[in-house]
Amino acid sequence: MSREVVLETDRLLLRPWRTAEAVIQREMWIERDPRVPPHRRIDADGHPTVADLEEAILANPPSSVGLLAVQRKAAGDVVGYCGLVDPGPGAHRPELAFEYLRRAWGHGYATEASWAVLDWARSSGYERLWASVWDWNTASRRVLAKVGFIEVEREETTTYGTNLVTTRQL
Repeated sequence: MSREVVLETDRLLLRPWRTAEAVIQREMWIERDPRVPPHRRIDADGHPTVADLEEAILANPPSSVGLLAVQRKAAGDVVGYCGLVDPGPGAHRPELAFEYLRRAWGHGYATEASWAVLDWARSSGYERLWASVWDWNTASRRVLAKVGFIEVEREETTTYGTNLVTTRQL
C-alpha cells in the first residue's frame, strides 16, 4: 500500500487532487498549446469533460508516485500540478512532470514545486529522475534547467517538433 504524499514549501502545498478540482484540470486541458499532441488536448467531442476528469480522480487513489495538485497557501486555490509519473514501458522513468494554469505562469511556482518533488524523491530513495519537454516549450525548459536537469537525448518527430529528454542525478 502506497502512502499519500503531501509536500509543503514556503508558498505552496502539493497534495492529492480532489474531485471538485476536476474543473481546474479541464481548464489546463483547454489552455494547452495547439502544438501539444491531440491526445493531450480537448477532442472534437469535448472530451475529457469535467465528469471524465472527476472519474479519473476517483479511479486513481493517492499514491507515492503521481501528479499532485499545487495549491497556493495564501490564496487557497489550485493552480496546477507537479509530481512523478511512470510513462510506461520503453520510456525513461520516473519522470518529473508539471503544468500550470496560464494565470499562474511567471511566479516561480513550477520551480518551487519541482524542488519539493526532487527533495521528496531523493529522500524516498530515487537516484535519478527524467523529464521530457518539447523544444518549443522554453518556459518548461528553463524550469528544468533551474532545478538541475540536463539534456541527454533529442527525439525528432515530424509532427510535433523535437522532444528533449533530460535527466538529473539526485
